[in-house]
Amino acid sequence: MKPFAVKPLSGLQGEVFLPGDKSIAHRAVMCGALSFGKTRIDNFPANQDCLATVAAFKKLGIRIIKTGNSVTVFGKGLHGLRMPRGPVFLGESGTTCRLILGVLAGQDFQTVLTAGRSLKQRPMLRVTKPLRLMGAVIKARHKDREEYLPVAIQGGDLRGITYRMPVASAQVKSAILLAGLYSSGTTSVTEPLLTRDHTERMLRLFKAGIKSEQNTISVTGQRQLAAPGPINVPGDISSAAFFLVAATVVSGSRVLIKNVTLNPTRSGVINVLKRMGADIKLRRKKGFAFEPSGDILVKSSGLKGTVVKSKEIPGLIDELPVLMVAACFANGRTVFDGVGELRVKETDRVRSMAQNLKKMGADIKVAGGRGSERIIVSPNAGLRGAKVRSFGDHRTAMSMIVAGLAASKGSVIDDVDCINKSFPDFLKSLEALKAPRG
Repeated sequence: MKPFAVKPLSGLQGEVFLPGDKSIAHRAVMCGALSFGKTRIDNFPANQDCLATVAAFKKLGIRIIKTGNSVTVFGKGLHGLRMPRGPVFLGESGTTCRLILGVLAGQDFQTVLTAGRSLKQRPMLRVTKPLRLMGAVIKARHKDREEYLPVAIQGGDLRGITYRMPVASAQVKSAILLAGLYSSGTTSVTEPLLTRDHTERMLRLFKAGIKSEQNTISVTGQRQLAAPGPINVPGDISSAAFFLVAATVVSGSRVLIKNVTLNPTRSGVINVLKRMGADIKLRRKKGFAFEPSGDILVKSSGLKGTVVKSKEIPGLIDELPVLMVAACFANGRTVFDGVGELRVKETDRVRSMAQNLKKMGADIKVAGGRGSERIIVSPNAGLRGAKVRSFGDHRTAMSMIVAGLAASKGSVIDDVDCINKSFPDFLKSLEALKAPRG
């Protein structure tokens, strides 16, 4: 464990260059492995989660070379993977786990997936159920009508299905679409709410037979993927969110965040902050290969309360913890509706954030029952320094660092090693912007 002391600041100034978007990088490695040809992925984020995806596909027989900030994947086509020797360890990467289940559903061999302690507690039935409907044979650890890792999956002849998802989840959607690459006929997925569309964009880039119409996405099976050449991954908007909020709530701040994905299905955090009164300006790049991107300029400003509706949650699920921090500095009540999915992340983020922010003096309540939970943050006299916990969760840790920057006194976070899961250089990037209060 690595504790970290946070001192309040008088301003953040400068530019931030972010690592490549984690969600995009995972999918680029996977599609590269399943295509014919060489795919070079530039601005590849060397975090624990993305490296877990690289390690998993190496174990499945794919040659992958990392050079500096680039990763080169030598694809072998849809049927080029080989049976691994022993279980495939996925670390704590939920994206790797759920998406690779879709890939393995189409293989003619059995694979056992295992993971770290936190990922073993995350629910998998939402993925295994539709994959079984497609013809995969899956055995998992059962507890209280749910399924968990370790999972043994035997793929084979898959059939296309039409599936209406009960939960809005980009990971579940992606797993089904990846399995659909191997199926006979067409596989269609209908979402209850639109989720991030990186898988659809990546599959189009690799020439898959994919179509989207409103909330339904369809993929035609048995069609080989073609390597598109170099892919430049734009910066991660989920990582940008911590700097967006920090620069907004720390007075005297002006921060330019360079080359960030501005995908409309990921811009929820920007929309909410602007609605709250944040001074944010977008500089969109003209023309893009597969993902819109650009720069974001953010300056400190006063905030007002808002209501974040449940239909918005899928588009900002990873940014909710730091938005809860922003709400603590707003003039007026802020309500986050339909936040139940936060319960099943690396930790229970509803609990971790509520407990920590209450220690810092926030007026925060959790109301409603299962399926309709909401978080209510009421106006208070800002936040005061305190000893808080990361709960081993990277987004909780970074959110509490942001809270500490704008608090009235210093804070201590018990462990920040977990930040390496998604953003190893977060503290270094933050240090470059800091100007301690004099």
